[in-house]
Amino acid sequence: MVRKTKVEIKREVRGGKGEVEFQHILEKDELNGHGSLYAMVRLKPGCSIGYHQHIGNTEPYFIVEGHGTFVDQDGSRIEVGPGDVCVIEVGQGHAMENNSDQDLVFMALIYNE
Repeated sequence: MVRKTKVEIKREVRGGKGEVEFQHILEKDELNGHGSLYAMVRLKPGCSIGYHQHIGNTEPYFIVEGHGTFVDQDGSRIEVGPGDVCVIEVGQGHAMENNSDQDLVFMALIYNE
């Protein structure tokens, strides 16, 4: 089977700023109970995903293009760019901000513990 990705625009994700574009690669039911999200995510300049915690699941990010700030569990702010992997372990929290003048694009996979 081959199909197009489903594009979804959400506002103020997890209390963040602006719009976040999700290009869903697999739908939740296609993850067969192993997770809830597999998507390419685009944050326009000035947009963010607010701080949130992962209970019972985890969500690594792989930065594809652009630059942004990853807010880690301990509140540290780490600049990220292409090729960086943000590791969020089960039970940890995080946020992502695009404070640059270009789109920030990353892959996100939420999978169960």
